[in-house]
Amino acid sequence: MHIFRDWRDLPAAARGATVALGNFDGVHRGHAALIRAAHRARPEAPLAVLTFEPHPREVFRPDDPPFRLTLSAERADLLAGLGVGLLYELPFTPDFSLMSAEAFVADVLHAGLGARHLVSGHDFAFGHRRGGDTAFLTARAERLGMGVTLVPLLADSEAPLSSTRIRRALQDGYPERAAEELGRAWAIRGLVAHGDARGRTIGFPTANIALGRHLEPARGVYAVTVRLPDGATHAGVANIGRRPTVNTGPESRLEVNLFDFDGDLYGAELTVALHAYLRPEVRFPSLDALRAQIAADAAEARTVLAAR
Repeated sequence: MHIFRDWRDLPAAARGATVALGNFDGVHRGHAALIRAAHRARPEAPLAVLTFEPHPREVFRPDDPPFRLTLSAERADLLAGLGVGLLYELPFTPDFSLMSAEAFVADVLHAGLGARHLVSGHDFAFGHRRGGDTAFLTARAERLGMGVTLVPLLADSEAPLSSTRIRRALQDGYPERAAEELGRAWAIRGLVAHGDARGRTIGFPTANIALGRHLEPARGVYAVTVRLPDGATHAGVANIGRRPTVNTGPESRLEVNLFDFDGDLYGAELTVALHAYLRPEVRFPSLDALRAQIAADAAEARTVLAAR
């Protein structure tokens, strides 16, 4: 995949694509359907995605709790896995947010990207104060010689599939439900940082990863798999939360114990996929009680993962 962070002065090879439009947070099954529709619309054209970084909500509502399902690098990898060859990841700034819908179509999509065909969901809105909708997009784009395909929302018996719905499933403690809608287990990717080494002293060394801008799912213990930088995958058990038995601080983090692994992971980038929620986070009366519960959690996680 080739990634561009400006729509101006693009090389010829980065122009003339079929461009799927949206935030693509999570790159879920609905997003995959949108990208497949983009390829079907003009199979001879390069396949591209136009998205924004940071997510517009992070600019307009900076005090909101973190909500992202996928950050930039993970999103790019997932899009590449769907066959996207060009990613226009445009910086979303307060100044950019003032661009009119007309200028976005004419200056960015037409003059800048030289887009041949545009694809979006029916709910796509853009431009200053979301002044452009799909009717506006279709009329202006076709006047400029760009084709447009609008893709219906992918839905099941309950409701349309959406990033908001996936976030809710994770926050309610249902990673399996989120996985059905994503098409894969939801994962947190991050760098291993030094912790307080308490896990090692009680026989369960952990890799500690800050949640950062990721959504915080339901606090508690999960059966997980962990992908290492070399591509190897290990089963494990993880805690997400504030560790009330040993910590009084407000910051939540991810701590994961990899089964049958002995090595130094400090500074490594891990991808931790959540498969099953085992129990909520609780405060234990002693380290011995905590140690016994972690042993039980690890055994349950092994059983759950083996059954998968």
